Amino acid sequence: MRKLCIATAVGLFLIDQVSKFFVRTRMFEGESIPVIPGFFNLVSVRNRGAAFGFLNRSDIDWQVWLFFGATIVAGIILYGLIKKSPKNRTLSFSAGCIMGGALGNLADRFRFRAVVDFLDIYWKEWHWPAFNAADIGICLGAFLILFTTWKTPAAQGKKKQIKTR
Repeated sequence: MRKLCIATAVGLFLIDQVSKFFVRTRMFEGESIPVIPGFFNLVSVRNRGAAFGFLNRSDIDWQVWLFFGATIVAGIILYGLIKKSPKNRTLSFSAGCIMGGALGNLADRFRFRAVVDFLDIYWKEWHWPAFNAADIGICLGAFLILFTTWKTPAAQGKKKQIKTR
């Protein structure tokens, strides 16, 4: 299952980086292109903070190292999960989604000191913070891990005990 995790991570990383390349080379920063009027735009924005703009300040360069450390810690945790359940395809796919997304955003942080976001979903004046393919992978992977662990019975890993009278 490690191969599935690696293939998923590499695939998502490439999709993320190619899509961001097109945004960076075909759109001006701050530009917005309506795709579904009243609901969805392609935008070109830079996020210097964490998810959904948290800590989005342009004067803090140490954040790159904070996110680098968080990516390393997440990788170690995900590796432990996969090693503990080596035959769980959903877990391997989920870990690959998270790592591919984390590495895609981390690559942006090192190269541009900001993450390129380009997907804008909104309704009237309400806008969800702009996001990208890496963010989708991270959220999907986290959801699948939570769902998988929630649906797995707690007693599954325990040996059946024989009742004695």
